[in-house]
Amino acid sequence: MDDDAARARAGSLPPLSVVAADAGVSVPTVSKVLNSRPDVAAPTRERVTTVLARHGYAVRPSGSRRTGFVDLRMHDLDSTWAEAVVRGAARAARRLGADLVVTVDPDADPASCGTWVRHALARGTDGLVSVVGVPDAGSRADLDRAGVPLVVVDPQARGDDGLRVVGATNFRGGLDATDHLIALGHRRIATITGPQDQDNAVARLAGYRTALIRAGLPVDEELVRGGAYGVDAGFRAAEVLLRLDDPPTAVFAASDDTAIGVLRAAREHGVRVPEDLSVVGFDDVPVAAWLDPALTTVRQPLTEMGDAAVTLVHRARTSDPGPAHVELATTLVPRASSTPPAALPPRVDPPRA
Repeated sequence: MDDDAARARAGSLPPLSVVAADAGVSVPTVSKVLNSRPDVAAPTRERVTTVLARHGYAVRPSGSRRTGFVDLRMHDLDSTWAEAVVRGAARAARRLGADLVVTVDPDADPASCGTWVRHALARGTDGLVSVVGVPDAGSRADLDRAGVPLVVVDPQARGDDGLRVVGATNFRGGLDATDHLIALGHRRIATITGPQDQDNAVARLAGYRTALIRAGLPVDEELVRGGAYGVDAGFRAAEVLLRLDDPPTAVFAASDDTAIGVLRAAREHGVRVPEDLSVVGFDDVPVAAWLDPALTTVRQPLTEMGDAAVTLVHRARTSDPGPAHVELATTLVPRASSTPPAALPPRVDPPRA
C-alpha cells in the first residue's frame, strides 16, 4: 500500500471520489493524473493537479514506479544485425531482472515512434530502447515528464544533444576497412554506401574518403555507389561497378548484407573473389565467417550495443545515470575475401546479337 492510500484509509486524505467531484472529472481521470499517466489532456491535468494539491495529494512521477518492463522497438527482425541487437538487449534485461517487450514496426516515421511511446507509457514501462528510429520531440517531452528514460541505438540522426545514445565507431570502421585495402596494395577502391540520411552510413563513407585522401589517392565519385543497406542493394551497385571500363580491384561494402550482394554479383560476372576483386564488409554478422570466401569485415559489437542500451536505461532510473553517449569500438577482422590485387584479365564483352 502506498503512502497516499494509507493516509486516505486513516482519514487524513479524502477519497479520490471527493477530489473527482471537486475537479468535475471521473475517479479514473484523477487516478491517471495522480500517477502521471500521459493520456490526459493538458488543461484537465492542470486542473486536477491543483485540486489534488488542495486536498493534500502529491502527484507521483510515473518513472518512480517500477513495472519490470523494458520496451524495445525495431524496424524488422529479418536481418542478423537486428537479431544480434535484440539478443544483447534480452541478455541485459535477464541480468537486471526485467522483461523485454519487443515491438516490430517497419514505419520509420517519427510519428510512428510516438505511437509506440504513448502505448508504452499508458501500459507502464521502466524505459524504452529504440533502434535507429528517434521519437519526435513531443514524445520525448512526454517521456521526460513521466520520468521514463529513452535510449536510441545507432540513431538515424542524433540532432538532440540530450538524447541518450548507444552506437559504434562508424567513422573509424570505414577508415580501417579502406586502410586495410590500401595496405594490401589496392588503388582503385570502390564503396557501396548505406542510406545517406542515416548518421552511421554518413560516418562510414567519411571514413572511406578520409583513408583515400590520407593515402594520396583520388576520391573517384564513379566508385561511390549505393544508398541503401541490403543484399539487393549490394548486388545492383556491384553490377554497375563491374561493368565500368576500369572496374575497381576492391570494394568496401557498408554492411555485411551489402557485401553478400557484391559476392553474388561477382560470381555471376565471372569475377573471382579475392583473386580479381577484394571485398570488405561491415558488421561481422555470424554468417560472415562461413561465406566462401570468408568475409573480411569490420566487427560492430551488435550484441554489446543491445546490452549497453538496456543497461543505460536501468542506470538512468538510479542515482547513477551513467554517460549520455556510449560509443563501442569497431574492429577489423581480416579473412579470405581480401588479398593483394592481381592483374585483371582482359575484359571480354559478350558477343552482340
